[in-house]
Amino acid sequence: MVGKSDTLYRSPLAEMVDFRFDERVVSVFPDMIQRSVPGYGTLISMIGVTAGAYAQADSNCYDLGCSLGAVSLAMHEYIKQPECKVIAVDNSMAMIEKAQQIAAKIPGAAQRIEFQLADILDVEISQASVVVMNFTLQFIRPELRTTVIEQIYRGLKPGGVLILSEKLSFEQQQQQLLTDLHHEFKRANGYSDLEISQKRSALENVLIPESLEAHCQRLSSAGFSSAGLWFQCFNFASILAVK
Repeated sequence: MVGKSDTLYRSPLAEMVDFRFDERVVSVFPDMIQRSVPGYGTLISMIGVTAGAYAQADSNCYDLGCSLGAVSLAMHEYIKQPECKVIAVDNSMAMIEKAQQIAAKIPGAAQRIEFQLADILDVEISQASVVVMNFTLQFIRPELRTTVIEQIYRGLKPGGVLILSEKLSFEQQQQQLLTDLHHEFKRANGYSDLEISQKRSALENVLIPESLEAHCQRLSSAGFSSAGLWFQCFNFASILAVK
């Protein structure tokens, strides 16, 4: 995915507004995500591999909060079971429109992936063997997260999985260590201290991380038989939960 370089926070902003997945973000999103999330490329590929291992014939595979469809395309590449539909959902029209344009250039993807403009809370999960939330739950208000996880659990077939990637929170000392390392990662990728600071301020009220323990407890309470960490780079991690 080729796009513009992320310069959204390069100049001092007179007024800080909450981060939104609007047209400005869409235009730079591939660059932004690669330079902001350590291990992102590897994570996307391994989500595809994992989805391929757990996908069941004649089932639905959901990408909730699909952004530009990277996970959806990875699932399309690795899932070999017959009659498996990929349902990609996002509440940003700009994201959906661009994702459809990207998928149209991949052989067979436009026919297999169904893009939906919708709020995740309004999506009925049904006949699912794989559900992916890749850095999506953290943008949903904390009081609604249990409802989302319970809806997913009910819609999963026995043996189905939820792949949940999130930015995690830690106890104070570990939190500071991993935050510092994450900032070093961003500096190494060309972001200035001003860009790092302004982006962090913009995300402060909309991206609310939780601990690994909190996520696993929620998954267990929803009914998942197992839930554990399968990927981590600094404070970014992914959990595999099995029904």
